[in-house]
Amino acid sequence: MSTPGFIRELRASIGHRLLFLPGVSAVVFDEADRVLLGRRADDGGWSIIGGIPEPGEQPADAAVREVFEETAVRCVPERVVLVQTLEPTQYPNGDNCQYVDICLRCRAVGGEARVNDDESLEVGWFSLDALPPLREFALTRIKLATAEGQTWFEPAREAPTGQ
Repeated sequence: MSTPGFIRELRASIGHRLLFLPGVSAVVFDEADRVLLGRRADDGGWSIIGGIPEPGEQPADAAVREVFEETAVRCVPERVVLVQTLEPTQYPNGDNCQYVDICLRCRAVGGEARVNDDESLEVGWFSLDALPPLREFALTRIKLATAEGQTWFEPAREAPTGQ
């Protein structure tokens, strides 16, 4: 995944220290209710599409942009599926990041799925009963995107007490 310029600038000042960042992911469905997946260039695994919003960019706009940049598919967000702080990640270069992922269910409205940048090796539409091997991150989001209901979030641990 290519690193946005604003993060490279921050890294010049903070080095490899933990950086807390927003992230977006998109579970995109077509008219046949197949899900759009990309096989990532960094680790070779299949996943839903995602990325990092630019400064000032709204999460829905970032999801639409990331889907188009990576797959050439145009989509519209339908609802927020999940908001979750992920475990910290250390990249091979030593950078440490922790993401708050905002996952959106989206509907494809145009374009032909294809590799559209250097972040993916393959992209394609998959029926829910014929998904390739996926990590729990993607499986959870797909499951929640297919269910009706409220946005998922980690429940608060405890309400603050008065003083």
